[in-house]
Amino acid sequence: MLPGTQEPVCWKKKGRRGKLMRLFDKLMKKANLDIQAEEGKVYAPISGNYILLKDIADGVFSSGVLGEGCGIEPTEGKVYAPIDGTVATIADTKHAIGLIGPKGEELLIHVGMDTVDMNGKGFTVKTAVDARIKAGQLLLEFDMDEIKKAGHPVVTAFVMANSSDHPDFRIVTGKTYQAGEAVGIL
Repeated sequence: MLPGTQEPVCWKKKGRRGKLMRLFDKLMKKANLDIQAEEGKVYAPISGNYILLKDIADGVFSSGVLGEGCGIEPTEGKVYAPIDGTVATIADTKHAIGLIGPKGEELLIHVGMDTVDMNGKGFTVKTAVDARIKAGQLLLEFDMDEIKKAGHPVVTAFVMANSSDHPDFRIVTGKTYQAGEAVGIL
């Protein structure tokens, strides 16, 4: 702290941001994607091949009981916000994150199958419950090799839990997307 202030030394110096905070800002900008979210669009939360939900080798997801959506065969171990919204939940084991969109959309991103067994090993959360998020914001990192080493598929489920309340929700599958590309509509 600067004497007589409540600000850390690195935060402000003579009315300008300190070097440490500028470096932090620069690193965070690189961590996040630059998306100007359009209302009604959903953006790829993960780089990879987007497959039909029914092609996920897990009956709970493939049956659609948890909602409509798709599977993602990831090519990179990063999960970004697919919409502007709020973080509703993060699994204690860090393998899944739930989001609430501006019109009450309940999105779930579940990294890998049966990864709950990993108890958080190989997962790093980059956000918090109740955080306001922007499309393209880094939410979670995961180690694909660690997941495979634990004997689990890395295929990720991306579903809208309340898709029956949002009948226009669609994700275009059968394509490979980079995180941040438009993949569907709400």
